[in-house]
Amino acid sequence: MRFYPQWAAAAAAIVAIAGCSSEGDGGPSSAAPSTTGASSSETHTPAPGATEVAPGGATTAIGADAESTEEEYSQACQAAKAWIDQQGGDRKSQIEPFLKMIQDPNTPPGPATYNTPWAQLSPPRQAAVIVAVQAGADSLC
Repeated sequence: MRFYPQWAAAAAAIVAIAGCSSEGDGGPSSAAPSTTGASSSETHTPAPGATEVAPGGATTAIGADAESTEEEYSQACQAAKAWIDQQGGDRKSQIEPFLKMIQDPNTPPGPATYNTPWAQLSPPRQAAVIVAVQAGADSLC
């Protein structure tokens, strides 16, 4: 049997790319990336069904598994990142003001909330928005 090193290299490259690619089925997926490094925002999940609200009034954690498509997650993350970039200063300190803004019923829905008013999002979808905003603050989009 002949061995073809270029095919072995191509196969290794395909495996590496596949390991980095999305699930690709277009269906809902958990948007919550694993948080193993100290460089990302802490992603805190309260008890199932619980909601955590910051002193300023923004919901900052939802006790539900995050649910969004990869496209929705990406758009929400990019929207948060762009807004945070415009604010300047400490990026993590901008998470709560951004969440408060997008949760305000007077704020028109946009990509950060999947073009749906915050109050109309299910808890898993709200949880996914919060995860995406935290990722945007960490420039992980």
